[in-house]
This record gives sequence, C-alpha cells and structure tokens, in this order.
Amino acid sequence: MKVQDILHILESIAPPHLQESYDNAGLIVGDLGQEVTGILFCLDSTEAVVEEALALGCNLVIAHHPIVFRGLKRFNGSNYVERTVMQAIRQGVALYAIHTNLDNVYRQGVNAKIAEKLGLTDTRILLPRPGAPEIGAGLIGLLPEPVAETDFLQQVKTALRASCVRHTALRNLPVRSVAVCGGSGSFLLPEALRSGADVFVTADFKYHEFFDAEGRLVIADIGHFESEQFTIELLYQIIREKFPTFALHCTKVNTNPVFYL
Repeated sequence: MKVQDILHILESIAPPHLQESYDNAGLIVGDLGQEVTGILFCLDSTEAVVEEALALGCNLVIAHHPIVFRGLKRFNGSNYVERTVMQAIRQGVALYAIHTNLDNVYRQGVNAKIAEKLGLTDTRILLPRPGAPEIGAGLIGLLPEPVAETDFLQQVKTALRASCVRHTALRNLPVRSVAVCGGSGSFLLPEALRSGADVFVTADFKYHEFFDAEGRLVIADIGHFESEQFTIELLYQIIREKFPTFALHCTKVNTNPVFYL
C-alpha cells in the first residue's frame, strides 16, 4: 500500500479544496508513491511524534494540524518546525495534515466527533456554505433531555477530558441546544447566537470576546487541544474501517503545549 492510497481514502471524506485559504493541509513531507509500513495518527507533528513513529515502524504520520503554515526559508534546526521537517526527511517519514477540510465536513468531521462525545442528536452545520448544507463551520445539535447548566458543563469537562472549562455567567436556564466548534471558534459566536444555542462549546476565546455573549448563551471554552484531541480517534477509525489488519497507531505523545496548575 502506498501513501497515495491512504490519502485517497481521507480526501474522499475531506477533499483538499474544502480547506480554508490560509491553511496548508495535504502532504507536507514525503512521496505519494512511497510504500507505507505503518501509520501514526496525531494532532500535531512534532519531533517526539516522529521519533515515536520510527520506534513503531511507521513511516507515515497523519496529523490534524499542519507542521508548516508559512514558507520555510532556512533548514538549520533553529525551531521545532524546521527540526521536525528535517528529521522526517532524514528518516523517510511522510507527514500529512488534514485540517480545516476535515473541520468543514459534516459526516465524519471534527465537529461530528465532538457532538458524538457529548451525545448530541439532530445535528446540522452551524454555518453552512451557500448551497452546501453539509459543508461549513461548526455544528449544532440537541441533547436527549434538557439538563442544568452546571451538570452540562461537568459533562463537557468529563466527556471531552478538559482540565478546566472557562465560561461566561450561567443563565440559570436548562441546556438543550448546543453549538460546537473544534479549535478556535469565536468567529462563530454570532451564528451560535442566531441559532438559539444555549451553550457554545469551543476554544481560544479572548477576554473581551466573552462579553459578546451578552447573557444570551453560555460560552464554554475548553482549550484548543482538548476540543480537537478526538480527531486522532476519528482518523484512526476512518482508516481502520478500510484496512482492519494494517499497522495503525494513535500517538501516546501529549502534544498539548498548554499546562494547568
């Protein structure tokens, strides 16, 4: 099996043309014709992840975040991006990223996995692209039964393995409708408000952006890594379904750069 065979499966679900203009998803390091010995799935390609791949006999790393976002002008190991790319090239490890194109698909996308973890039903894209109801940003769905805000926030913390949940003032109203967006989702707050969501679960809200909820919903910021960590499981499941006997591994390296005391 070659790298291109694996990418064909992933890109049949999340085609590259669906990524945002600023993104750099795709094959970043490697050869499409390279024979694959094993695959390691991760959120971030780092030096430690490449080392883990080598120890497991894997020569393909599939990440959510692209290791390279901007053009690299030098390769002298001055930062972790250069070192990771240099290490991958030196060791013959292909690096692939499936980022906002996977964010923007409804079925088998990043937000569908979050909704699954939270038990949401009747889901739909929060901000669909014109003429494409199953393509777009975020997702909104319903809990099976209304629950108290504090109970729901505890459910979010547990189900999404968050160390903490930063949130706006509680409204003392039951939660039934929930909007979600993996990663930085503050740009979707206006749509979450228009949709009538009771809670918006996402990450990377800035201080002044919390004011924009204006008591109309509860923002629940769980952290960037925490909101997207189950993408690793999602990618593993997609490939495992097609190749049940192939050597597939989920990283054991915690690449979250944020720690909590």
